[in-house]
Amino acid sequence: MLELSFIKTNKERVIQGLKIRNFSVESLQVIDHILGTDEVRRSTQAELDNNLAESKRLAAEIGSLFKSGKTGDTDALKQQVAALKEQAKNLETKMREAAERLEELLLSVPNIPHISVPPGKSPEDNEVHKAWGKPLPELGDGAIPHWELAKKYNIFDLDLGVKLTGAGFPVYRGKGARLERALINFFLDEATKAGYEEIAPPLMVNQETARATGQLPDKEGQMYYVEKDDLYLIPTAEVPVTNLYRDVIVDEKDFPIKLTGYTPCFRREAGSYGAHVRGLNRVHQFDKVEIVQIAHPDTSYGQLEQMLAHVSSLLEKLELPYRILRLCGGDMGFTSALTFDFEVWSAAQERWLEVSSVSNFETYQSNRLKVRFKDGGKTRLAHTLNGSALALARIVAALLENNQAPEGIRLPKVLHAYTGFELID
Repeated sequence: MLELSFIKTNKERVIQGLKIRNFSVESLQVIDHILGTDEVRRSTQAELDNNLAESKRLAAEIGSLFKSGKTGDTDALKQQVAALKEQAKNLETKMREAAERLEELLLSVPNIPHISVPPGKSPEDNEVHKAWGKPLPELGDGAIPHWELAKKYNIFDLDLGVKLTGAGFPVYRGKGARLERALINFFLDEATKAGYEEIAPPLMVNQETARATGQLPDKEGQMYYVEKDDLYLIPTAEVPVTNLYRDVIVDEKDFPIKLTGYTPCFRREAGSYGAHVRGLNRVHQFDKVEIVQIAHPDTSYGQLEQMLAHVSSLLEKLELPYRILRLCGGDMGFTSALTFDFEVWSAAQERWLEVSSVSNFETYQSNRLKVRFKDGGKTRLAHTLNGSALALARIVAALLENNQAPEGIRLPKVLHAYTGFELID
């Protein structure tokens, strides 16, 4: 969440940022509510401090009277102390309620967009930052979408997933399963070469962990919840991996901290229907390799550029045409200051498929996480970043469709050593 001190000293900038996110005039009033609630909290704290100081003074005066044998003069003072104690209880309640309300209000405010974020209300307003490769490979008249290719070559089975679990849980088979494993290993190896430490985190997290990275209270409807144990299945490895540094004071010389992790990801994707979500286009369980950085505030945007270059190199090695979009204010995630989405061209469907989202959260996550560093004698919040490198379901879909040929599906050369085969037939 935003730092209260930042809102107090940059009120107009915060309001302008919320306007970029298309906040209504009524919604913008939340900033005044925050500042007003903070004023109530601070004035109540001052009143309580004065109350406790007066109680302490009276107690000392009562003690002095007892020592001098003037016990009869203490009754009125005792009554004052009793009244102050009752008043202190009420002030403590008022301050606690103000603090709780303040946090509730702060949690309702999204991150402030970076200055480069374009205005806009929908994905149609996103800007193309970069494009690579030809978006229309020649496939011929017999080209079919990946869900038909899956049946033809026994790559994955959605019907079996329905039998075992429900819609949106694919079962990979044979060369399809080996392709999935090959991609995971390829992505992890590339991340390791780029200096990322591999992490194998838990697949379920508690409320505190989900809250620290912004999944709660914003995205609880999209997460699977294990009620009996009060745990959430992770929607991305970002959640447990970033939380490794929750409540940690980082040594400045360790920046940037670079972490990567492979996990299955679980997303309810409530309300997702229609032809655009067929096959692997949108599933409830999918594999993904995530990259996470904890960086110095002065260099985090340079690290963001490096992350974009890393994801670009993966797609180029896979020979997949792609484009990078700079998301507009209306399409950005709640916690992000700047987000770039990667989309690959799906030749048989003739549409772009999102396969990665790379974001800088600045201090929005780290304020919740309390991941800090010492800058001279001052303690500062670090910046956090993350990106998909990559999400496999749609990568598999694009690989199958773009590389289909009469003899089968020819895989890009970079995967041959990982799969042990060049052709799915």
